[in-house]
Amino acid sequence: MTATPATPERDDLPWSVSDIDYASIDAEKVRNNRTLFYLLAAASFIESGSDTYAGNLAIYYAHVPEAATWLARHWESEELQHGFALRRYVEHVWPEFDWPRGYQRFFDEYSQTCSIDNFERSHALEMAARCVVETGTATYYRALEQASDEPVLRDLTRRIANDEVRHYKHFFRYFNALNGQERIGRARVLGALARRLLEIKNEDAEIALRNVLRVERNQEDVPEQDVRALNSQCSAVVRRNLPLEMTVKMLLRPLHLHAGLERFIRRPLVAAVSRVMLY
Repeated sequence: MTATPATPERDDLPWSVSDIDYASIDAEKVRNNRTLFYLLAAASFIESGSDTYAGNLAIYYAHVPEAATWLARHWESEELQHGFALRRYVEHVWPEFDWPRGYQRFFDEYSQTCSIDNFERSHALEMAARCVVETGTATYYRALEQASDEPVLRDLTRRIANDEVRHYKHFFRYFNALNGQERIGRARVLGALARRLLEIKNEDAEIALRNVLRVERNQEDVPEQDVRALNSQCSAVVRRNLPLEMTVKMLLRPLHLHAGLERFIRRPLVAAVSRVMLY
C-alpha cells in the first residue's frame, strides 16, 4: 500500500501553509544543523500520519457528537496541515532528502501501532491522557522555536505550538465534561497522566527517526543503538529549550489541585518531568 499523506484543503483553518514565506528561508542558518533536520523530518512524518489516529479517536468518541465532530473536522485537518507545512520546510532546506520514501516506510510501521486498544478504558481518562500528549507537542514546538534563529522556522513552529495549546484547551474541556459524568477521582486521573507521560518518549519518535536514517543512509537495517543514540541527541536539543514551567502547569490542570498544594509539588514535579520527558 502506498501512503500518500492527505493535504488539508479547508479554508477555515486558523492559518494556511500559504502564510509561510518559504521563499525567504535563510537556509544557511539551518542547513548544516543535522539534529534540527532529524527533529523536523521526524515531526513531519508523525504529523502527516495523524489522520489515522484522529479517525480512531473520532470512532472512540462517537457517543459524544461534539467531540467526534471537532476531532474529524478540525483537529485532524490542523494536524495534517502541520505535517504538510513541516514537509515543505524540510524539502526546501534539504531537497536531497527523499521525503516520500521515508514517509512511506514510516507509515508502514507506524500504522500498525494505531489502535483503539491502546486508549484508556475510560473516555474521560483518555481525554486527560490527550492533554498530556498536547502538552508534549505544544512544548516541543516551543522548544524548536527557541532552538533556531531562522525566522521562517520560528514563525512556523510558533504557529504550530499555538495550535497545540488550543487543541489542549479543547481536550481539557471535554475531559471536564466527561469526568462530570464519570466522576473519576484524582488518583485515577493522576495514573492516566503518569501512564501517558511515561509514553511521551514513545515508539512514534523512534519509528520516525529510524525511517529518516534508513533513507539518509540508503540502508534497510539501521542498528537500534543508532536510533536510540539519535533520539537522545535530539532530546538534548529539546531539553535545553523546553519551557518546563509551561509544561508542568499544563500537566497539572486536569488534577484540579488547590493552589497551595500545586505550589508545594511544583518544584519536584518540574524535576520529574524533566527526567521522564527528556532522558
